[in-house]
Amino acid sequence: MAEMLDVYDEHGNWIEVAERAVVHAMGLWHHTVHCWLVRQDGEGTVRGKEDPRIKVLFQQRSANKDTNPSLFDITAAGHLEAGESTQAIIRELEEELGVRVTFDQLTEYGVFREQDSGVACGVPYIDAEVSHVYGLITDIPLMQFRLQEEEVSGLYEADVDELIGLMEGTVKEITAQGVKLCEGKLQAAEVNLTCSSFVLRDYSYYIEVFKFLRNLVKA
Repeated sequence: MAEMLDVYDEHGNWIEVAERAVVHAMGLWHHTVHCWLVRQDGEGTVRGKEDPRIKVLFQQRSANKDTNPSLFDITAAGHLEAGESTQAIIRELEEELGVRVTFDQLTEYGVFREQDSGVACGVPYIDAEVSHVYGLITDIPLMQFRLQEEEVSGLYEADVDELIGLMEGTVKEITAQGVKLCEGKLQAAEVNLTCSSFVLRDYSYYIEVFKFLRNLVKA
């Protein structure tokens, strides 16, 4: 059965329900949900004193995805199907990462609008999204996540200040620690990342969300 999405005009007024393929072919505005996971890592010292670091978690998309295969992306995200509310992000967290939380455990960042175009499986698309963005503090060890193999090939984390520097252009490359799926099982992994390792978006999105996550942990 085709996935059906609510369609909106450029002012945010609901228009109709349409198939996802039609929405992307015509560049119609629709809604998505994003959730970034963040945690505090007690490891690390500065001048001999403990200096907890803030780590942002992000997924590596499956190599079989029709758009942006193998690139690094939001920890969990998805489209809102017709009639769904933003609480659908709870479903995405459980499906993609095996994380069970309640909606009131999330902290809202706000709304981000973006338009993108490209070719997926030989078919041109125009993606016009209104994304509702949330943050979630977690203490789940990386090895205890349950990754949805069809969507996610790995889960990594990196220092929030290094990520901000990467997107601002003051840092050229960072190293992230994580886990990857190998024959259905998780194994430890390490990757070196540049800006181009991530799904292409307005860098201001990444910078502002990472700052929001840093403040969320410090609050």
